[in-house]
Amino acid sequence: MKVLTVAQMRQAEAAADAAGHTYARMMERAGHAVATEIMRRMSVRGRRILILVGPGNNGGDGLTAARFLKEAGADVACYLLRPREETDPVFQAAKAAGCFIAQAEDDRTWRVLRLWARSATVIVDALLGTGTVRPLEGDLLRMLQIVRAEVKDRRPWPTSFFAPGFPLIPIAWALRTPPEPWLVAVDGPTGMNYDTGELDPNAFHADLTVTFAYPKVGHFRFPAAHAVGELVVADIGIEPKWAPERAFEVMDAATAQAWCPPRPADAHKNTFGKVAVVAGSTNYPGAPWLAAQAAARVGAGWVTLAVPRAIYPVLAAKTTEITYVLLPDELGVLIPDAVEVLAKAVEGYAALVLGPGLTQEKEAVAFVHTMFGMERAARRGRIGFHIEDEETVKPAASNWTWPPLVVDADGLNALAQAKEWATRLPGPAILTPHPGEMARLTGLDKEAIDRDRLEVAVQFAQNWGHVVVLKGAFTVVAAPDGRARVMPFANPAMATAGTGDVLAGAIAGLRAQGLAPFEAATLGAYLHGLAGERARQEIGAAGVTAGDLIPRLPGALRALSGEAPPGLEAPEIPSRE
Repeated sequence: MKVLTVAQMRQAEAAADAAGHTYARMMERAGHAVATEIMRRMSVRGRRILILVGPGNNGGDGLTAARFLKEAGADVACYLLRPREETDPVFQAAKAAGCFIAQAEDDRTWRVLRLWARSATVIVDALLGTGTVRPLEGDLLRMLQIVRAEVKDRRPWPTSFFAPGFPLIPIAWALRTPPEPWLVAVDGPTGMNYDTGELDPNAFHADLTVTFAYPKVGHFRFPAAHAVGELVVADIGIEPKWAPERAFEVMDAATAQAWCPPRPADAHKNTFGKVAVVAGSTNYPGAPWLAAQAAARVGAGWVTLAVPRAIYPVLAAKTTEITYVLLPDELGVLIPDAVEVLAKAVEGYAALVLGPGLTQEKEAVAFVHTMFGMERAARRGRIGFHIEDEETVKPAASNWTWPPLVVDADGLNALAQAKEWATRLPGPAILTPHPGEMARLTGLDKEAIDRDRLEVAVQFAQNWGHVVVLKGAFTVVAAPDGRARVMPFANPAMATAGTGDVLAGAIAGLRAQGLAPFEAATLGAYLHGLAGERARQEIGAAGVTAGDLIPRLPGALRALSGEAPPGLEAPEIPSRE
């Protein structure tokens, strides 16, 4: 699904109107979509709903939603920032449906607004949309301040969060039980900039945002993303041919479903590929386990841990489904002599994860450099002893052929210490850096990477010739050919050690099943994010561990097949026809 700027959205709407799909029809569908998303989550019959109505098209969407909600049995008030023209058809339709109409200019003590804000089950922000960028001031600011004050007396102001809704994730996984009063934004919260992601400090923080046709760039940029809540993208009849060709994309459930590897009935374990995980050390014995389990849980047929001999007893006691290759080590850290053992062991494997928990000890770095014949600086002496004199080891041609690579964590840190690593790394490999690792690989400041995550990922994927998975809120996956997709997940529950190891394993498991590098990386990041959303829903924003994601990966795959977890079936909604 494309993500548009404000200018691109205007172009798409104009093209639709010129083709006969009029602005009036788009507004009708937009208002119906807002009402539908509210009715998906609650019965509105007999409930009080307050619509804050602005003077433009966003207000027209709100008035249309008000009519549908009134027809469904809700007690609806439309509170107008500015008077609407009496000839305005959506205004007249809302009045004819029986909606209560109040205007700010007639309510100078704000008594009516306070009463409705105090008693409403749902409050809808339809004040300003994508076409307006201005400071919040005057009556507009005062309206929002009054609503905030009344809401705060009834519940805490919504905690800043972003959550993907349908169609970005399967619909049954997107539905959330609303609090009261429930705060809904039309297109986006009033006070956000839909291009830059800037956010007025007085902006409405929504529980749910319903945007139309395509998400906007600002929905995926902070600080505005803090105020979006759950983001639902509603179809208003704008066909893909009317959208601009050049736009980056956000991953959605339909694309993820189409990319899931097939599971034929006559399959055997080799059908789904063999994954090797080269990882771990005495200090980090859990990292290889997380990656291996994730590879298995996304469907890989055979997973092998290639680990330092010293940590084998810990891992063998923890799992029974994994096979092992025990590699030479010094004090639990892999050494260059392990490369030859590894190369023989992974012949015939379909994917290899390199890096989680290797450490940045000089022997582990030398092990990675030896795998690919990279130039490296090596200090004399064994681990734990620092001797000043060092030698520069000349690059040696790699004598080994490796399976398709997923390089993570300390594998990336080792690459950052090698010259011309991108040309020596067999590819296209999949690189999975967080911003700190990306800074080491690129030489850029971490702050510069965070400011322009999409642009940085695309640029260096093209420069290096490898797929880049730039992790973090709204993970970016970029391919050497310029393709890029943003994940619709910004989940604080996943800000915990080990979740990157799970991601690397999931990507490798999909790569082993035959997906191309960009597709494997993108689908792996999506399933990883979807599992994280389920963990947040079940456990909370705090307390999720990396291991909690692993049993939820099969459920994420199941959701893409159209099977809703028990109790999460989507309700039927009346048609707008």
